[in-house]
Amino acid sequence: MWVKNFIRNISNLPGWRTDRKIIVIESDDWGSIRMPSKKSFEKLQKMGLNLTGSDSERYNLYETIECKEDLEGLFEVLYAFTDANKNKPVVTALSLVANPDFEKIKNNDFTSYYYEPFTETLKSYNRAGVLEMYEEGIKQQLFVPQFHGREHLNVAAWMKALQQGDKATHAAFAEGCWGFINAHPYNIIYQAAFDIFDPGEIEVQKTIIQSGLKLFEDIFRYKASFFVPPNGPFNNSLEQVAAQNGIRYMSSSKIQNEPLGFGKTKMRFHYLGQKNNFDQLYITRNCFFEPSQQGRNWVDTCVNEIDIAFKWKKPAVISSHRVNYIGGLDESNRKKGLDAIKTLLKTIVTKWPEAEFMTSSQLGETIRSGK
Repeated sequence: MWVKNFIRNISNLPGWRTDRKIIVIESDDWGSIRMPSKKSFEKLQKMGLNLTGSDSERYNLYETIECKEDLEGLFEVLYAFTDANKNKPVVTALSLVANPDFEKIKNNDFTSYYYEPFTETLKSYNRAGVLEMYEEGIKQQLFVPQFHGREHLNVAAWMKALQQGDKATHAAFAEGCWGFINAHPYNIIYQAAFDIFDPGEIEVQKTIIQSGLKLFEDIFRYKASFFVPPNGPFNNSLEQVAAQNGIRYMSSSKIQNEPLGFGKTKMRFHYLGQKNNFDQLYITRNCFFEPSQQGRNWVDTCVNEIDIAFKWKKPAVISSHRVNYIGGLDESNRKKGLDAIKTLLKTIVTKWPEAEFMTSSQLGETIRSGK
């Protein structure tokens, strides 16, 4: 435990500082397909697909596209608390705005990739009321979408596998998903949307970012200003097209292994408030809250990480994925996650009554303004 605490302390040293007790909750993966149904999970598992390796087990066991009840439950918890400024806790919902159009891809014999807006995916999953809940969350400043990518999928790697007849990829495709542990050269996994095998794929990824940000604006009626690349891998040349299309704040791990292609990477270091060549500021996470993952008391560990952040005069930027609050495959998972975040928020406002809840972009604006 002391080793982890030591690393947490050291990692909070560089970057922007403040005496304010700022809390940011970032939640990835909203809008994306994962496991369509329990039946699909059981079928693919019997076929021998790796659905439970590493941290994938909880995603494939619990996560599917959100429903109205998921958002209602989350909003109810958030609405029960206020900060020092009488603001409610707010989730920065890192959203995917599209998913593959499986039918169209199949009907064209896997020769080309096609996608559909996630609003169409909601219809095919019979998720009535979800978009209205998004709109209510934005209006109430409880749930504010930002950009996580067009889709949570490495299109180039996935399509290459489909075109080459990879049996596992086709089996998952037939069930309308891709989130198993796939075998691919240079460890490119399908979930890592901006990892690259060939440097030539970067040009296609620029188009994906541009079209994704346009679709984001069409759906939510405002421009995204914050971008968290799925799963982490991201070639930094893509920052320019993101900046040109409205992204002012970028998320990155503090130690980034930038993919260069053909298995090569370049190590880069980032810190909170660091500015890149396109006047974008980096926002880095320093706290983690994943109650759907077994093996620890997530309230206690997250409170400890917040305490360390505040000790070094840093905002607490909490990573907490959608999977923690989803009940479409297992309602007990949603209940467990909502109970846990309720306890976490109660602890925060009690231990730090001066705490301030912000979105990621509001934190970026605060850093930029120097307040």
